[in-house]
Amino acid sequence: MNRRKYALDLLTRWEAGEEYINLTIGRAAEQVGDDDRRYLTALLYGTVEKCITLDYYIGVLAKRSNLDPTTRNILRLGLYELLYMHTPHHAVVNDIVSLGRNKGERGFLNGTLRAALRAPEVLVPPPYDKNPARHLSVKYSLPTSTVRLLSHILGEETQAFLEAVNAPHPLTIRVNTLRLSREEYLSHLAEKGIAATPTPFAPHGVTLDTSYPPKSLPGFEDGWFYVQDEASQIAVDALSPKVGSTLIDLCACPGGKSFGSALSMENKGQVMSYDIHASKLSLICDGAARLGLTCITVGEGDATTPDETLFGTGDYVICDVPCSGLGVLGKKADLRYKDTRVAEELPPLQRSILEAGANCLAEGGTLLYSTCTINPQENEGVTEAFLALHPEFEYVPFSVGALNAPKGHITLYPHIHATDGFYIAKLQRRRQ
Repeated sequence: MNRRKYALDLLTRWEAGEEYINLTIGRAAEQVGDDDRRYLTALLYGTVEKCITLDYYIGVLAKRSNLDPTTRNILRLGLYELLYMHTPHHAVVNDIVSLGRNKGERGFLNGTLRAALRAPEVLVPPPYDKNPARHLSVKYSLPTSTVRLLSHILGEETQAFLEAVNAPHPLTIRVNTLRLSREEYLSHLAEKGIAATPTPFAPHGVTLDTSYPPKSLPGFEDGWFYVQDEASQIAVDALSPKVGSTLIDLCACPGGKSFGSALSMENKGQVMSYDIHASKLSLICDGAARLGLTCITVGEGDATTPDETLFGTGDYVICDVPCSGLGVLGKKADLRYKDTRVAEELPPLQRSILEAGANCLAEGGTLLYSTCTINPQENEGVTEAFLALHPEFEYVPFSVGALNAPKGHITLYPHIHATDGFYIAKLQRRRQ
């Protein structure tokens, strides 16, 4: 198999908008061996993540912007491999040039790539002082509109946030405490020579020092763990559902918060997991089966209009709402290129889900509202507006490990907490 030709075909499909890059890579990984899977994952995901940076460098090297899309994608792959994967130059240049469709294109590809090797000093972002947003856009491969939005939210902390977003992201997992303790699992990892540390806040989390395919880790088939960022674990621990209670998760897929809740409840009681996408419910079913969580039931449902039979029945309700994803830009490359206007359109949907979740809550019940964004409009903007209309609800202070939220809500930041960017609010319906 010509791996670079295969990568070009997959990159072309992604750029055409046929599917998300993680799905593209996932399907490809099922058809190739381990070495090819690792190579394709690194090359494709990295190229997509660095598209804006690579396109700027291509413009500098080629001194033209009106490139044929296929030519541009070939150069993107070649430059990414040269600059970020550090593959031997001769192997990259010769193979990439061979992807050219005619003699003229192959000559152009060869000249452009060799120019990058001859003068790497020209491959730098435009000056910061002339246009800060443009500089940060090229340096961190984000649209200028996203950089401006982040600058509005974060001010002087923007660059620190972007550094954290673009840093390597090791794998974080939640240990299945029905089967073993965190300490026991850390011992199993150490026996296999896998370096890992306990998560600093979440009491059952483990962060590996580097990224691994989850299925290659000890105990995957035996359900010893599942993949979940520490921020998401913190959200479930903030809610802290009690053993034997009833919990309703309105936007449940792929199931991490439902799994964590079931573990907190010691697999006793009832976790009802709903999602509007019926095709994704198998993710929850399969995960629950692997983890041995029998208290979880699943069903198709629109979070804005849940079945009225659920009204007033939940001791706990989770509203992990759709959001702009600004907190997970480093893990989901496609999100980097989402139109920032989406963030302005989301709060009405988020408020409607929160209202629906409140309807499902029993008196004295507790609701978790969470997002994977740092945008205040989607976070406290939603919960504050809700509380202004519902005096029967109030924030509930919470602590998870050394992390304290005395006001009942908190935003986590990659550059401060070393987690995904995440908002967590804990609300309670007062008893009449």
